[in-house]
Amino acid sequence: MKKAVQHIITPPLTEESCMRLMAGDSVLIRGSIYTARDAAHQRMVQCLERGEPLPVSLDGQIIYYAGPSPAKPGHIVGSIGPTTAGRMDAYAPALIEAGLKGMIGKGSRSGTVTDAMRKHHAVYLGAIGGAAVLLAKCILEVQIEAYEDLGPEAVRRLVVHDFPAVVINDCHGNDLYRSGRKNHLRSIRHA
Repeated sequence: MKKAVQHIITPPLTEESCMRLMAGDSVLIRGSIYTARDAAHQRMVQCLERGEPLPVSLDGQIIYYAGPSPAKPGHIVGSIGPTTAGRMDAYAPALIEAGLKGMIGKGSRSGTVTDAMRKHHAVYLGAIGGAAVLLAKCILEVQIEAYEDLGPEAVRRLVVHDFPAVVINDCHGNDLYRSGRKNHLRSIRHA
């Protein structure tokens, strides 16, 4: 694996921009991304299964697996940390096939999801759990786009500036969690 670098990315992402991202690279995201969690994912996949249009176009987009807490007076959004990505694994392949290029969450992904990412040139990014208040400071605007009845789990469009994340799974099949464990084991064997 090559040395990690930092990228500034702006959705919509292209195949080419995803191909440049390697596991271990850090990114700063600028522009619009969407939030969605399990219930919204389920509804979107049901739309696809019925042949209906999605409530938002996912072409080249990034979904942040998060549901914000209510904003305090004078704030744009409350704390907004990542949720466990594995909860979306049943739905992610269909959304990736529909054009989704990036996902942000915490925790590892299933083989089905990483296979879809390789096939359709998408990436999975990790955000730091426990830093929800700090991540909220990168959000300039919030707008509910779909499924308002889901409350915090509604699909929201966030306008972000320098939202930090790390590439966990790239579209080349590399996995930062797997390689990190191997490197750690190798380092303690040689210590």
